[in-house]
Amino acid sequence: MTKQRIGIIDIGSNSVRLVVYERTANGAHRVADSSKRPARLSERIDEDGCLPLSAIDELIDTLNHFTMICTHNHTSNIRAVATAAIRNAHNRTEILGRIKAETGLTIELLSGEDEASYGFLGMINSLNIKDGLLIDIGGGSTELSLFRNRALVRSVSFPFGCVSLNKRFGAKGMLLDEELKALEMLVTEAVKNEPWIGELPGLPLVGVGGTVRALGKMHQAAYKYPFPQTHNYPATSEHVDELFHQMRKLPLDKRRKLPGLSKERADVVVPGVAILRVLFRAAKASYYRICGAGLRDGLFHATRFPNHPKLDDVLKYSLTNLSALHPEAPKQHVMQVNRIALEIYDVLHYEHALPSQTRVLLDTASQLFRIGASIDYYEYARHSFYLIINSQLNGLTHREMIMTAAIASYKSKGRARQHISEYKELLNDSDLDIIYKLGALLQLSAALDRGETQAIAQLNVQLSGNQLLLRPVQPRGTLDVERREVDELAAEFKKLWAYTPSLDFSATHVPSTTI
Repeated sequence: MTKQRIGIIDIGSNSVRLVVYERTANGAHRVADSSKRPARLSERIDEDGCLPLSAIDELIDTLNHFTMICTHNHTSNIRAVATAAIRNAHNRTEILGRIKAETGLTIELLSGEDEASYGFLGMINSLNIKDGLLIDIGGGSTELSLFRNRALVRSVSFPFGCVSLNKRFGAKGMLLDEELKALEMLVTEAVKNEPWIGELPGLPLVGVGGTVRALGKMHQAAYKYPFPQTHNYPATSEHVDELFHQMRKLPLDKRRKLPGLSKERADVVVPGVAILRVLFRAAKASYYRICGAGLRDGLFHATRFPNHPKLDDVLKYSLTNLSALHPEAPKQHVMQVNRIALEIYDVLHYEHALPSQTRVLLDTASQLFRIGASIDYYEYARHSFYLIINSQLNGLTHREMIMTAAIASYKSKGRARQHISEYKELLNDSDLDIIYKLGALLQLSAALDRGETQAIAQLNVQLSGNQLLLRPVQPRGTLDVERREVDELAAEFKKLWAYTPSLDFSATHVPSTTI
C-alpha cells in the first residue's frame, strides 16, 4: 500500500486552516502537515453585507499558499469548504468565482446543518460518549446539536459567533456589563425558537472549535492540570464561570498574557465563552467536555470513508491506528501476549472481582506495550509510556490513558511510580493497585512468549490452592526460556495477586518429530 494524502481546507469566519492527512504504507492515518492563518472574515463584512476586495485578495493569497503546501506534500485530493462568513456574504458568488479562477479550488459552501453534521462526525469518532449536546462556536455562526445513542437527533445553526458578536458588542476587546447583558439577551431570544434545547436536562455539553479549545487550555493552565491534552477534558460550570469573569475583567494587553490563550484570540474569546455559558444554562447541561476533533476531522472521515464514515468502536480504531504507526513492534508476539493476558485475566477476575473497565485497560496496554521499540529497543518500556501518553488514543479518559501507559510499561512498582509521578494527582490508591496487578500480569504474559515463537498455541489456566497453573496444550518446543522467566516473576506476582504462577507440564507433552 502506498502513502496517500488528503488536504482539508476550512475557510472559517475567524481563521483559515489547512490539515493534510496521510494514510501510511501500513494503513495508519495521521496528520502529516497543518497550517493556520487568522482571517477575521466576519469582522470585515461591510455595511452592505459584502466582503471587501482587500479581504478577498488576502484570502486568495492564503489559499494559494495552502495549495503550494499541498503540492509539496504530494496531496492527491484537496477538499476545501467555507462556513458562515462566506455563506452569509452578499457577494459570495463573486468570492467563489474569483477563488476558482485564481487558485483552481472549487469551494463547497457548507450550510449550517452541514457544519453541525461534520462537526458531530468529527466528535463522535473521537470520544466514547453516547448522549449529549454538541456546540461549535465559530466566528460567524454557532451550531448546537442534540445526540442520543451516538446519533444526531436535532441541530440548529445560530447566525452569530465570537467574531461577529465581538464586532457588535465588544469595545476595544472589552465586554462591559451592559454589552454582556445585551449579548446574553440576544442569545436567549434565539434559543426561544428552539424549545428542544432544554427538554433533556443533565446531559454533558461537548464543545468543539477554537473558542472551546482555548477555554480548555486556559482552564488547564489556571488549575495546573498535569496531563498534556485538552481533548476529552471535562470542566465544571463553576470553573468556567470563574475563568470567564476573571478574563472579562482583564484589559486586552493583560489578557493576551494569560497562560494557554493565543494572542490572536484574546479579544474574541470573551464573547465566545459568553455564548457558551448562555447555551449551557439553556440546555440545563451537567458539565462541559472539550473535544479536540471537529469539523475538519469529520470532513476527513467523510472523504476517506464515504460509505461508512462513522466509527463503530472509537477505541478499537484508535488502537489499530496507533499500532500501525509503530510497525517495529513484533506483531505476532504482541497478538500472542494480548491473547494470553486476557485468558489469565478472565480466570483471575472470577476470584478477584475488578471493575469492568480494567479488562479494557489490560487489552489496550497488551496491544501497545512494545510500540516504544520504534524509538529504542533497550528502553522500549519507557518510550511506550511516553508514546501512549502523547498519542491520540481516543475512547479513554485521561486517567485511563495514564493507567494504560503505566500498565504497558510496567517493570516494577518503583518504576511505575516514577513514570506516573507527574500525573499522580489524577490517580487514587485503587488505581495504583490496578496498575501494579495488571502490569505484573502483562509481564507474566510476555514471559510466556519470551522466545517470541508463539510456541503456546493453547493455554489451560487454572487456580489450584494458592497456585496459578499455566498448562500449555501440546506446545511447540521445550519452553525452557519461558519457564525460567515465569519463575523469576513468581514472587512479585504472588505479592500482588496471592497466587504463585507455575508453568506446569504435567498434563502436556511435546509432540515427537519423525524424520
